[in-house]
This record gives sequence, C-alpha cells and structure tokens, in this order.
Amino acid sequence: GYNSMPLDLPGTPFNKAMKARKGLSEKLRRMIEKRKESGENGEGLLGAFLSSNEEEGVKMKMNESQIADNIIGVIFAAHDTTASVLTWLLKYLHDHPHLLDAVRREQEEIRCKRVEANRGITWDDTRRMPFTTRVVQETLRAASILSFTYREAVEDVEMEGYLIPKGWKVLPLFRTIHYSSDFFPHPNKFDPSRFEV
Repeated sequence: GYNSMPLDLPGTPFNKAMKARKGLSEKLRRMIEKRKESGENGEGLLGAFLSSNEEEGVKMKMNESQIADNIIGVIFAAHDTTASVLTWLLKYLHDHPHLLDAVRREQEEIRCKRVEANRGITWDDTRRMPFTTRVVQETLRAASILSFTYREAVEDVEMEGYLIPKGWKVLPLFRTIHYSSDFFPHPNKFDPSRFEV
C-alpha cells in the first residue's frame, strides 16, 4: 500500500496496508509491555530504545507509539534494501574469488577471537573489518540499491551554469554519481580498494 492512492476504503491496497500497520503496532505494543513487566529491555533495536528511555538526562523520551513507529520505519526501510545488498554482495564475491578469500580470512579471525572469548559479535568487532567494510561500500556503489533521494535546496545554488533556487526540490540520482569517472575512476570495475582512502 506504500505506493498506492491513499484511499482508506475497504479492499484498497492502502486500507490493507493501514490494517497491517495497525497489527504491527499492536504486536510491538504487547512486546514493549511484556519487556517492561519483566524488567528486562532485551536486545536489538527495541531494547536499545527502551534502555535509552531509562537513561538519566535523556531530554526526549519516546512513548510506546513513537518507539513502535521507529521500529516499523526501520523494518520497512531495511527489508528490500538489506536483501538487495546481500544478494549483490554474494554476486560480487562469487565473481571475485580473491575478494571472497580475503573477506573469509578477516571474518574467520574475528570468529576465532569470539569463540575464544565465548561471546557474540560486538560493535568493536565490526570496527575490525576494514576489508569487509570496503567490499560492502563498493557493493553499495556498484549496485546503487537506492536509485535516488529527494532533497531541498536550502539556498540558491549555481551548478554548471544552471541556477537551482532556494526551496526547489532536487533529485540526486545515485547511479549517475556512482558511475561517474569524475568521482570513481574506472567505475565499471568492482574495486573495493577505492575506499582505502
């Protein structure tokens, strides 16, 4: 229902989407209630939201409805994009076995340290993945998961002889940028080393 006419009439895609969102909100409300009753916020994004609400000095606490909205927003935004990135990542690693070997070595090193310490993956572990990170960055550049975004000019801008007046909407096309040799030499080559600097 996201791309449908916003007609909230029975049987329309928008109506079905609104019902689904209401159902998701209710499930999240029950999860929040259950975690609050148990006194444990749990892990993941929901746990992080609940924990941050309890911290001293937090200026803007979120109510349950706002927490649910944020969770639903992340689920919606990440569903197709995450699947697409992972699919392209597998394709590029398949096409470049030497990169796959390097990623595997880096990941295996981190896995061994985790097994040795008997712990799960941490945020610090992700900081020890420079090669994997560059492969993901190059995948995002080459595959351009998002085609474009909307922005608004906050001041008059002149670009290549054209005036973009303040307040006008602009539509950056990522694929055009990502495949411009002005920014990425040899743009058709899959080269994670371009992100070393």
